[in-house]
Amino acid sequence: MTLSTDRADARLAWARSVLAAPDLTLEPASADASFRSYWRTQLDGTSWIVMDSPPALEDPKPWLAIGERLAVAGLHVPAVRATDMTQGFLLIEDLGTRLYLSELHADNVDALYGDAMDALLRMQLHMDHSELPPFDRDVLSRGLEVMPEWFLGRHLGHTPDRNEQAVLTAAFELIIQNALEQPRCFVHRDFHSRNLLIVPDNNPGVIDFQGALSGPISYDLASLLRDGYIAWPREKVEAWAESYRLRLRDAGLITAEVDRTRFLRWFDLTGLHRHTRVLGQFYRLWYRDGKPGYLADVPRIYEYVVSVARSYPALADFVALLERHARGRDLTRVTTA
Repeated sequence: MTLSTDRADARLAWARSVLAAPDLTLEPASADASFRSYWRTQLDGTSWIVMDSPPALEDPKPWLAIGERLAVAGLHVPAVRATDMTQGFLLIEDLGTRLYLSELHADNVDALYGDAMDALLRMQLHMDHSELPPFDRDVLSRGLEVMPEWFLGRHLGHTPDRNEQAVLTAAFELIIQNALEQPRCFVHRDFHSRNLLIVPDNNPGVIDFQGALSGPISYDLASLLRDGYIAWPREKVEAWAESYRLRLRDAGLITAEVDRTRFLRWFDLTGLHRHTRVLGQFYRLWYRDGKPGYLADVPRIYEYVVSVARSYPALADFVALLERHARGRDLTRVTTA
């Protein structure tokens, strides 16, 4: 037997035991970019999810602790029925299959994003972030360094020379300083259309929150509105961001001195941090981890990076560096070297 077969057998046996259903079966529900996986089962007309979170690889305790706090704050997160912390199995509420990503369109996006921004404001108002790991300079820097290593180096086969490294260092410092100057709050880190589900009450359902940090106030807003999996016209995105700035101001989470221009810079450059990191991370998922499912989204991520960076003269050399080496390349086609 292989390790994966042993794991599958243990998972099924545990689910049958906690639901007292010896004939129960499990079907894949979803997987994510980590070692965690999700399995769906039906019993007496109710659908359940078994979360498989191997403790040595993906400790389930942060998911449980943060999920409990989010529920208290009024967010719709999966309720937990049973846990086995030794094996890393959790039986949780099934929030369904209606991901924002598959349901968003021009006629409903304002309403659905309105619900998501309502949920985001509740998180930022009511979630204590003081004991969460900080989204500090070290975390910010390590995130950015993924791009030169895996996009420029591994995928494009280019090692930056001394001048190019200076360009990257200057650009990264600008992005990091932008994040550090913002007010701190609870940061989900992946608050986007693949982690939000349409549910009949208290929409949206929120998942994949276990990596939360204490970080910049515009981070989750940028994750939502400049989603790596779906794009909207820039003028709509900036209008949504401005409406949320006013809500933050009215809630006392930012001061009146944070005007539209300053907040848009926070939003733009925080999103640029995220997308620069993801540009490297999606290639790392393929070359290191053998997960090709994110490659189709790379052109969108790349376009976010260069289009936003072009708006800031201090990042002109950064844009030129990326375009010089990516021009004419199929970003979805992996290399074999």
